[in-house]
This record gives sequence, structure tokens and C-alpha cells, in this order.
Amino acid sequence: MLVVSHLVKKFGKQNAVDDISFQLDGGEVVGLLGPNGAGKSTTMKCIVGLLRKTSGEISIGGFDHLSVEAKRFFSYIPETPYVYDLLSVWEHLQFIAQAYGIKDWKDKAAELLELYELDDKKNKLGRDLSKGMRQKVSICCALLPDPQLLFFDEPMIGLDPKAIKNTKLIFKKLKESGKTILVSTHLIDSVESIADRIMIMKEGKIIGNDTVENLKLQAAAGAEGLSLEDLFLELTKDERA
Repeated sequence: MLVVSHLVKKFGKQNAVDDISFQLDGGEVVGLLGPNGAGKSTTMKCIVGLLRKTSGEISIGGFDHLSVEAKRFFSYIPETPYVYDLLSVWEHLQFIAQAYGIKDWKDKAAELLELYELDDKKNKLGRDLSKGMRQKVSICCALLPDPQLLFFDEPMIGLDPKAIKNTKLIFKKLKESGKTILVSTHLIDSVESIADRIMIMKEGKIIGNDTVENLKLQAAAGAEGLSLEDLFLELTKDERA
């Protein structure tokens, strides 16, 4: 579904993403973990085309990631949700439906709004929404086209506990239906229970890539019997400190 080969992104002389390669298959939830500044968001923005990569190859569904064909495969939920000030919540969904040519979308849109407790806010303008509500609208808009591949950048930040629980349930349902999900976060507990595999980034490089089960076994087998969170902190600690 997604193939990233030798991706490099430079800002000036600094390698924000330093020659990384990985692949995501169908029906897989993958957590992209790392401390702030590790290169997670930059990697995701390069994949979806918001940043121009310095070098490397990226394909989605067998197509170049910048092609129209590839863009039909995925939805992207950014860390900072963006909504249109003068569109209502419902009009955001209507806009997405028209942009993607989705027919008979209203029932699904209503279900998504109810799931995220926005059904009574459907006529509220974007400029009047809190950050958490904007995040919910962003997620609803991303789910409406029923994409094969979803990119979530820090999806749980700003969400209330019930919305976090519902988002994790959605991840599970999407996986069961064969969808592929890449979740970028620096909070391991937000993906530990839902991810099949975890990739750990540090200073622009992928320093770990394994199943959650294997990483837990690796952590527990250590001399100190670490938890998965402890292993993550150990792998990503600043050696200069």
C-alpha cells in the first residue's frame, strides 16, 4: 500500500529525514513514534506531498505519491487541524463529498458527527469551534471518503477521553476492513494497544521497526525488565544529556 525508499528531506544542510525506508501493508496499523523533532511530521508531510522531498521514492497503491491516482487512496489528518472559518461543520462534510464525488454521503456523515458528538453542532461555523472540535471535524472529513490509507499526525491531542476511545475503536474497525493506518505520535500509550507494528524515529532515522509483541518481549528480556515505554525512552534518549 505504501512504499518509502531512501527518503531524505533537508532543511539547509540539516537532514530532518535521513535516508529512511519502510513499507506498510493492507490491514495494518503502524505507530510512528519518536520524541519531538525526530522527523515524524516531516516524514508524513513528505509522503502526502505537503513538503517536497530532497531525494528518495514514495509510492502509494503502486502510484507515485504526488499523482492524482495516489491521492485517491489516502486521507491525511494533520497535527494542527485546519477548518474554514465561514463553513459550518456540515458544510465541511458536504465540501469533501463534492470534492471526492461521493454519492449518498449524508447518512455516513450524520453517523460520524454523532460518533464524535458533533451532531448538535452541525450548523456551527468553523471559526467558532474549539481546537478539540476542529480535530473532530478533521477526522470526520478524512473518514468520509472511505480511504484505503490514512495518515494521522498526533490524532489524540486535543480530543476528550470519549473521543479518544472512539478513535481507537475506529482504528480497529478500519483495520478489520483491510485499511492501512500510519499514526505519528510521541505518546506511546496512545498507540500501544492498537498498533500492529511500531517504527521508532530519532534524529531523522528509523532506529526500530518491529511488531508491538516483539518489542514488548525485547523490553521484558532486558536485564532490567523494561516496559515498552521504558524501552522507547531508552532508545530515544539524548546521549548528550
